[in-house]
Amino acid sequence: MPEPHIDTPLVCRLIAAQFPRWAGLPITRVPSAGTDNAIYRLGDDMAVRLPRRPWVAATLTKEQDWLPRLAPFLLLAVPVPLAPGTPGQGFPFPWGVYQWLDGSNAADEPDIDLPDAAVRLGRFVAALERIDTTGGPPSFRGGPVSMLDDRVRGEIRALGADGTLDPGLATAAWETALAAPEWDGDPVWVHADLSPLNLLVRHRRLTAIIDFGGLGLGDPAIDMLPAWEWLTAPTRGLFRAETRADDATWARGRGWGLGLGLGAANFYRHSNPAVAAIGRHAISEAITDYQGTR
Repeated sequence: MPEPHIDTPLVCRLIAAQFPRWAGLPITRVPSAGTDNAIYRLGDDMAVRLPRRPWVAATLTKEQDWLPRLAPFLLLAVPVPLAPGTPGQGFPFPWGVYQWLDGSNAADEPDIDLPDAAVRLGRFVAALERIDTTGGPPSFRGGPVSMLDDRVRGEIRALGADGTLDPGLATAAWETALAAPEWDGDPVWVHADLSPLNLLVRHRRLTAIIDFGGLGLGDPAIDMLPAWEWLTAPTRGLFRAETRADDATWARGRGWGLGLGLGAANFYRHSNPAVAAIGRHAISEAITDYQGTR
């Protein structure tokens, strides 16, 4: 199914038809390199989120159901659902209105107190993992990192062929992640997409986490992702100390960082430079971290 055309007039029609009390409020597109949702600001205090793909739309109900339950236990701000929208006005998917969260995404903000952010983010992950999991749905990235194996090996070949990376070194780093013991504990809550595009920063401080489309239960290794997609060698240890990740979880998490980084660098190299740059950072940091373990 092709992506629906989303623009300001469409959002105006949806709001007028389904939430007439907000009709007439200014609507402004929020620029973002994110690939799953279109975001528009509604008035001063609200945001409209419209999924671009069917599988993303399928996560909205889960997010709107669970976020209000989890938010009181978390240590950073998260989206507050205000009203669920339904398909209409030519838009084929469910959508939603949320409370507006101020801030710039971390990928666009060069001046960040990264040590403080690493600590805050580690505490957020640890708090999320401690929440009661009764009735929680599985995360689509809640399984073993080996689920990426075939794709990762293909991307190592592709990126190695054009000189983007050393394929032997990347393969060795990947196989170390595969060799790590699998998670044998009870599944825990995970965000599953702690990309810098989903981290909001204000006044140099990390203040909020957005886009909980991957929210669910699984192996905590997936939430080690920002250690490679965003953080640096001097700040990774601060993050790990707060999450209390054991060696096996850390190794699997490095595999997620490398695997998803390869996918972003390869798939988005021409179509989305910002996402590709995050991928290249993850590849570099994951391989450097692996080299430090040898």
